[in-house]
Amino acid sequence: MKKRTPISEIMTKNVITLNTSDNLDTAELLFKKNKIRHIPVISGKEVIGMLSLTDLLRISFADAVDEEDDSVETIVYNMFTIEQVMAKNLISVASTTTIKEVAQILAKKEFHAIPVIDNGELSGIVTTTDLINYLINQF
Repeated sequence: MKKRTPISEIMTKNVITLNTSDNLDTAELLFKKNKIRHIPVISGKEVIGMLSLTDLLRISFADAVDEEDDSVETIVYNMFTIEQVMAKNLISVASTTTIKEVAQILAKKEFHAIPVIDNGELSGIVTTTDLINYLINQF
């Protein structure tokens, strides 16, 4: 296992994002269609928050909706905006941050995804799943 491997080696580079003008119905469809659990929220090029599937589950019964069903009938989504539900005050890392450093951050915090930001712009996202898959590939 290389000790100085940058997070850019394992991060997701083609990141699906949301805007504050999007609604929670759109967010749920993106989670299900792409089989992901975290979506950065952007304003222009700046990352202003992170929405997780867990955030949606806290306010709804999103998990009761069939994953193959594209129609979302969760009325509670109309009561909230993405900005009200998303996590703010994010910790971010640069793509040159080592995998070990990112693992240490995630081990200490209560979240499971970190946006990767270079020169003020989103270049990727790294999750605990990415770290676990990296570890598995080492054996």
